[in-house]
Amino acid sequence: MKSHYDVIVVGGGHNGLVCAAYLARAGRSVLVLERRDRAGGILAAPELMPGVPAPGPVASAGRLSARIAKDLWLDAQGVKLVKSDARLTSIAPDGRALTLWADPDRTAAELRLSVRTDGAAYARLDGDLRGMARFAARLAESAPPDVEHLRASDLRNAMGLWRGYRSMGGRLAHDFLRVLPMPVADVMTDYLEDDQLRAAIAWRGVSYTTLAPSDAGSAQVLLNDMVGGDGGVAGEMSLCLGGPAALAAGLAKAAVGRGAEIRLNAEVARVTVTQNRVTGVVLAGGEEIGARLVVSGLDPKRTMLGLLEPEVLGPTLGWEVANLRQRGGTSAVMFALRDLPAFAGMSAGEAATRLTGRILLAESLNVLDRAADAIKAGRVPERLALEAVIPTLLDPSLLAGAGATNGVSHLMSVVVHGTPYTLRDGDWDARREALGDAVVAQIEAVAPGFGALVVARNVLTPLDLERDYGMTEGHPLHGEPALDQWFAWRPFLGAARYRLPVNGLFLCGSGAHPGGGVTGMPGYQAAREILAGGRP
Repeated sequence: MKSHYDVIVVGGGHNGLVCAAYLARAGRSVLVLERRDRAGGILAAPELMPGVPAPGPVASAGRLSARIAKDLWLDAQGVKLVKSDARLTSIAPDGRALTLWADPDRTAAELRLSVRTDGAAYARLDGDLRGMARFAARLAESAPPDVEHLRASDLRNAMGLWRGYRSMGGRLAHDFLRVLPMPVADVMTDYLEDDQLRAAIAWRGVSYTTLAPSDAGSAQVLLNDMVGGDGGVAGEMSLCLGGPAALAAGLAKAAVGRGAEIRLNAEVARVTVTQNRVTGVVLAGGEEIGARLVVSGLDPKRTMLGLLEPEVLGPTLGWEVANLRQRGGTSAVMFALRDLPAFAGMSAGEAATRLTGRILLAESLNVLDRAADAIKAGRVPERLALEAVIPTLLDPSLLAGAGATNGVSHLMSVVVHGTPYTLRDGDWDARREALGDAVVAQIEAVAPGFGALVVARNVLTPLDLERDYGMTEGHPLHGEPALDQWFAWRPFLGAARYRLPVNGLFLCGSGAHPGGGVTGMPGYQAAREILAGGRP
């Protein structure tokens, strides 16, 4: 083990691994330091029970950048994606099911049979938002400008963005500026009449956030979530064969194969700074490792408030970082099941196709609004908003050799919206299993007998996300993705270009532009910014 590197990457999550791979490919000596016993961050969840892998809180990998997959030869590292034609099926308490398919024409045709007025309207909504998302993709792929230190490349980027904006055409270009700050609920109401359909699409404007569909800027969250996927408003649904851990392993192999070193069980306690210049890191055990640059895959608060001495930040910057909106409202419950749940009113044949996508149990905009209200009030709502995935329908190999031994035939991962990081009454250590029971009961209401199918479960509260995966205040996206913390304001104005206000310190995690999700883009963009500045 060397004592000095060109670059140290703090945190071996997917963005940290992507950043390390690109920097090592460019000839830099790179060391990745990961405090856990495995790389991959939230993609690398521990087993649910012996021999049974956890499906992970983040199931879909469909937004992983195609550029990154190609550049890093991820297919040669064993990363294979499988897609579902059914992108999302919304199931109401009365058993009514609406499926959004990858093909918008197929979705529109089904809607004409159940919601006649929304068949054609859905096609218009899908077409309009796809057009807007193409421009949002340009924004995601552009390094935001530093308004106080503009450079020639910023002018070139601005001209490219202007051409992209104009290419949308007059009506869509005007609509983009109107839609961007809107509540996603209002956008849905502009197009659609059926409330269950509105909620099915609006869900992506609030999932993994503390936003309500009635909150301004949630439409921008939906547009940003469409970037990188091919499913339009139906969303993306692709799984990595072998589970999220296989994607984590593939990214780690790509980084190591290009020359990076990965050191596990190595917690960074402090970034060392001399005369406002990074000089390396100190590990929790006291070991010092030198580096010309330090790149953090951690969230902004943990990076600046946790790894830097207070005098380095100063009172003004410390206050600004402390006030970043980063408090989470998301939990996850992972299940090992004896059999496929039987949803009321859905035949076995329908289940085999419709349930291969995401399954939404939030039948109205009101359910999503009340869940967000509960987060703000510090309580758990009576009705949680749940999004479930049964990955074993698309990838039976997840249980190869383990199903017969353990009596498990399916896995299910459930994202829970409506769980505040700070509870007004009680604490998460005492209420963790009660949350798991509430999720089981809510699924049982639409899939009778579900509880009897559960062989094992693992409940991850916002507090667990913080403790187990280092997500400060339990926010899976490392900070709210609303307009005030987006593009040039992510994580805050003056630090959007991946460079933090200490020379040689960079941010490459989901708290950086273009934000969260399994895209790899923050890691790629941070590496590109470092390499554009010349050899460290």
